Amino acid sequence: MGSRFLPSNWRVRPRLVALILLPTAAAVVLSGLQLTNSLTGATEYRKNAEVASLIEQLTDLSYEMADERDLTAWYIADRRRQARLARVKDMQGRVDLTRTKVLTAIDALGDDQEPRIVAEVAQVRNWLNGLFSLRKSLTSGDVLPRAALGMYTRMITDFMTLHDDLGRSARDQRLVGDVLALGALTQAREQVARQRGILLVARIEGRFDFDDPADFLGAYKGQLNAMTTFRSTASATDIRRLNDVLKDPKIAKADAMRALVISRMRENLGLPREMGMNAWYESASALVDGLNAVERSLAASVTSRSQELQAAEEQNAIVTGATILVLLIMILLVTAWVAGTLVRPLRQLRSEALEVAGNRLPETVRVLRETGEADPSVEVLPIDVDSRDEIGEVARAFDEIHREAIRLAGDEARLRNNVNAMFINLSRRTQSLVERQIDLIDDLEQGEQDDAQLASLFKLDHLATRMRRNSENLLVLAGQEQSRRWSEPVPLSDVVRASLSEVENYERVGLRVEAGTMIVGSAVNDIVHLIAELVENAIFFSPQDTKIMVSSNANETGAIILAVTDSGIGMSDEELAEANRRLAEPPAVDLSVSRRMGLFVVGRLAMRHGIRVQLRRPETGGLSAVVLLPP
Repeated sequence: MGSRFLPSNWRVRPRLVALILLPTAAAVVLSGLQLTNSLTGATEYRKNAEVASLIEQLTDLSYEMADERDLTAWYIADRRRQARLARVKDMQGRVDLTRTKVLTAIDALGDDQEPRIVAEVAQVRNWLNGLFSLRKSLTSGDVLPRAALGMYTRMITDFMTLHDDLGRSARDQRLVGDVLALGALTQAREQVARQRGILLVARIEGRFDFDDPADFLGAYKGQLNAMTTFRSTASATDIRRLNDVLKDPKIAKADAMRALVISRMRENLGLPREMGMNAWYESASALVDGLNAVERSLAASVTSRSQELQAAEEQNAIVTGATILVLLIMILLVTAWVAGTLVRPLRQLRSEALEVAGNRLPETVRVLRETGEADPSVEVLPIDVDSRDEIGEVARAFDEIHREAIRLAGDEARLRNNVNAMFINLSRRTQSLVERQIDLIDDLEQGEQDDAQLASLFKLDHLATRMRRNSENLLVLAGQEQSRRWSEPVPLSDVVRASLSEVENYERVGLRVEAGTMIVGSAVNDIVHLIAELVENAIFFSPQDTKIMVSSNANETGAIILAVTDSGIGMSDEELAEANRRLAEPPAVDLSVSRRMGLFVVGRLAMRHGIRVQLRRPETGGLSAVVLLPP
């Protein structure tokens, strides 16, 4: 019975899971996007922090490299005096220490940096790797001081390109402002250092070179532009710090010297003789040092801000991930709880409904049919689903259907009982009349001398006997046993002959019944009735010119096999299977029984005495009804 139903998980669980998983998946996707954004932001800030750390080191390196540039140019312009070389060597030692820090910061960069960052860092590395060769060529060769200035300037310019890249990639407004201010201040400090070097070389040589005025004025203009950019992008604190630096008297002296030089350049008067080299170098260096102090503070602030943003974004990613995890756990718990509240009662409802439909209700109906009486004590156990939702309502509705089915089965049992009573009443009345008719015919037969009349009386006797068997069929339909019983065993041969007396055209029947087999008296009348029905069926469905053979033989278990064989039209495979099913399990009395009453009666009689009856198709054709009489 259960195989007729699909598994419960096919019906409810996938749709329930889909109903819950769709919004859950949407929430997870949105949360995943948020987590991805947080992780992406953390990665970007981490890359910014790495670049900011490198820029902080490059800030120190470019500052010290500017000193090395100017001191090297001074050394070359002063005919490479050994006194100047010692100072250059000391500055190179300081640069080498900072160079090592820069290379360490470069090595700390991640592999996922932007291609332009990678290219610019590679250029910085190339400069640093070639720094020793550059120094050797400048200090021991015939390089001019202005060429040395230009070589160092190109290198320092490459060191400052990362400022612009960090400003473009940063997403925090405060960080962007600080990076732009740092880049402007670094540019201003470099332009001041360039002015220092250009004027220092020119003062040593006692004249301006052809390009010196343009380079000096360009550096000064670059300084002013950079200072303007700084003041427009830096914070108020950094601007105040710069203003404090610019109050140094040495810086004011450097401004005065620069103004004097610029005025003489415009008038083509040459260098002022009263300006000393050391005075200019010290005053210009004071401005460079002051700018560098603010620059270093700002670079540290940029690095610190980048690291803070990285830590905040990483913390945000952790919080987002933890929130998503907690959300998923809560969703799973809620989903499991909701699914349980739905699936458990559904499973209970399905299980008990199948139990009722497959076992309890059919068993109750079978008992009512067999007893023929409605049992008011039959209790309908409600399905064990006590929820008040739609599932509970379905369970209560199924309980009502169960009760109504049992009530209808009880009504059917009462109706069947009434019909059986009608059958029994009609059968008893008909039997009484038929018995009287048979007795009257027997009396007429005993006194009749005319052969033709006697033959007619014999035919009437057969017809009356068949009528009595048909009346007894009504008793079988009603489940009632015959009142006629034998008290003593009867030979099987006599039982078979007695059955032939109840059929028409019995002369077509041949007998091969073994002698010595006795039938118990209580079963004689039913077996006579059973054999008569089989013989009559064989006579009716076979040609008039053919014989019907009734034979018997015993098997090794002591049972008797009785066969009624005809040469008729036989049955198809489907008809044969259906007939044997009805013989093995006689159905309830309905309209179809009236059309095949013989098979139904044979099945009921066989079931009453434990006899097995089966129809077979012999190799010679026709049909054979095999009756197995138990020992």
